[in-house]
Amino acid sequence: MHEEFFEITQRFCGPPRSGNGGYVAGRIARHLPGSVAVRLKAPPPLGSRLRLTSSDEEARLFEGDTLIGEGRTAALDLTPPAPPSFEAATAASAGFLGFRSHPFPGCFVCGPAREPADGLRIFPGPTDGAGTLAAPWVPDASLTADAGNIGAEFLWAALDCTGGFSVYPAPAGSALVLGELCADILDAPVVGEACVVLGWPLGSEGRKRFAGSAIYGADRRVIARARAVWVQVPLTTWA
Repeated sequence: MHEEFFEITQRFCGPPRSGNGGYVAGRIARHLPGSVAVRLKAPPPLGSRLRLTSSDEEARLFEGDTLIGEGRTAALDLTPPAPPSFEAATAASAGFLGFRSHPFPGCFVCGPAREPADGLRIFPGPTDGAGTLAAPWVPDASLTADAGNIGAEFLWAALDCTGGFSVYPAPAGSALVLGELCADILDAPVVGEACVVLGWPLGSEGRKRFAGSAIYGADRRVIARARAVWVQVPLTTWA
């Protein structure tokens, strides 16, 4: 059993007082092989000492005795669609819903209030009438891990919000928050690579909405893919 301690700093927030769901899911999943499904149980707190325990098959994140999230190895049956060009994704990004109304404008991934090289600034906009969204993304050097590759937790983060906006908007007074993300990290982009991130809706059931997302490299290879479950909650719950 592996055990480590860390804290989520303000840089990696989603809502203003909690961590971005995809980033936190990626931190939970980092010691597990293959496809991993992470379910968030509570808003991931910022600035708190968190304890992560993991084996070869599961990982669990705690604040004290409170379970924040848990991950397990899982199968992911998802075939991403062909991506648009980087230029087409850039054009689509101009239609990003969050430019007009954003529940969490300071979000590390999709917040328009974040500066370059601070937030990821992934702003997915519509590409067709079927709800598919695309955004350009050029990862910067602040996202590199020990081997010089972009850290997997940032790929999880990019997959998170892009899929989420494909199932927006939420009804007045509510927000959609990540309940579960199942992701498969297949490769890693390099710093400065012209990537495209795609999100598309996969249906809904009651308060739950389902979305797919994928990251593509400059050569159109699939770098990562994910299926998400989003849950409608009162806006004040995670704000």
